[in-house]
Amino acid sequence: MFGIGPPEMIIVGIIALLLFGKRLPEVARSLGKGIVEFKKGMNGIEDDLHNAGSQSTKSSASSRPNVDNDEQTWSAPRFEPPTSAPQAESETHV
Repeated sequence: MFGIGPPEMIIVGIIALLLFGKRLPEVARSLGKGIVEFKKGMNGIEDDLHNAGSQSTKSSASSRPNVDNDEQTWSAPRFEPPTSAPQAESETHV
């Protein structure tokens, strides 16, 4: 795998031992947890993409989705201009 054999792995291990010393188990544990979290995140993204793809095929099958009149409609927030005059910046600039 990637041309890394036992001699190279031993050299990497010795360098890691010199750099991290007694903290090596702690560093390896946190690295392992990080990899697990990364894989969980990637699986979550893949699931979201898969679900989005299956939902888009379902919604394209029907020409118009059913909408209940009881549902709350959402709108973007309205922009309201400021009511006061702009404040002057401080006199000292660094």
